[in-house]
Amino acid sequence: MTAAAVIVAAGRGTRAGGALPKQYQPLRGEPVLAHTLRALARHPQVSVLVMVIHPEDADLFAALPHPDLPLHVVHGGASRDASVQAGLAAVPDTCDRVLIHDAARPLVSRRVIDGVLAALATHPGAAPAVAVTDALWRGADGQVTGTQNRAGLFRAQTPQGFHLDAIRAAHAAHPGGAADDVEVARAHGLDVAITAGDENNIKITLPQDFARAELLLGEREGAQMDIRLGNGYDVHRFCEGDGVVLCGITVPHDKALLGHSDADVGMHAITDAIYGALAEGDIGRHFPPSDPQWKGAPSDIFLKHAVDLAASRGFAIGNIDCTLVCEMPKIGPHATAMQARLAEITGLEAGRISVKATTSERLGFTGRGEGIAAIATAALVAA
Repeated sequence: MTAAAVIVAAGRGTRAGGALPKQYQPLRGEPVLAHTLRALARHPQVSVLVMVIHPEDADLFAALPHPDLPLHVVHGGASRDASVQAGLAAVPDTCDRVLIHDAARPLVSRRVIDGVLAALATHPGAAPAVAVTDALWRGADGQVTGTQNRAGLFRAQTPQGFHLDAIRAAHAAHPGGAADDVEVARAHGLDVAITAGDENNIKITLPQDFARAELLLGEREGAQMDIRLGNGYDVHRFCEGDGVVLCGITVPHDKALLGHSDADVGMHAITDAIYGALAEGDIGRHFPPSDPQWKGAPSDIFLKHAVDLAASRGFAIGNIDCTLVCEMPKIGPHATAMQARLAEITGLEAGRISVKATTSERLGFTGRGEGIAAIATAALVAA
């Protein structure tokens, strides 16, 4: 399933002060909105971005660095409800889920987004929140007039996620004036799951919020310097056949590759590179060749497992580089298709995956045409 992210950035944000709307004010050298865009675009399940901007902010938005994802820009309305509806209308129907996020929350983490998307597997709506832990007072004229029981109370955050058709219908039926999209959804009878929020997922509202966001971003950038590299190497010999599977693509050839699974030497090397970066051994540790259930298995099973394992450890894959070493078959005509297939399996942008080939100048077993070798490198970055 694919998800779109609608980022609502049409407000004026006057309480934050400054000469510009708060989403375009600088935060650690970049506009707030640039950080927000990057946070959503980096998530592997987000395939489309929809920006809802004020008509007067077109030049400000155009000056931002744009992520390498399909991007739709629409103008917002006179209210938040109207802006969200404009954004929802621009979401391609190929997306079945949508995340609606405030532009002024630049610190949303992958963990928060993961939680919302996971909950949408069993609920039509889901939203992150943080339980209220402070004592709550009622007051008037500068004095405390009473207390409020905090049991069952939460502070709402975004992104708020929904099944696309359901939230479109909910907004179409709502009279307007809702505090957020959860209120719209519940008014339409949709169940909304509460997922884990994050105290650092703050919404910039007042001038002093910029200082706190600066501090939190600095701490996060320091923590995210956990970058890991892994290398993978694999070899398969030729046997009788009429084609080889390389990086998920069947390439016609007068021979096949011999192996317990589909013998995809390129995908095996990439998988081992990811396992290596995680210090998790190799494919054999996770999928023993002695186990008959993996006989003839497609290698995307192994690669998906490695990608999911990295995500569960809090890592995103930065890029993958794979070199196939062989005299024949010719790899060049199929490299783009291999790149696209690997992107589909891993959830990465195709531009983060390299597939190339070289010969061994007729030296060694690859030079004699006895088989194919593959070398791969994967970079993992703490998400």
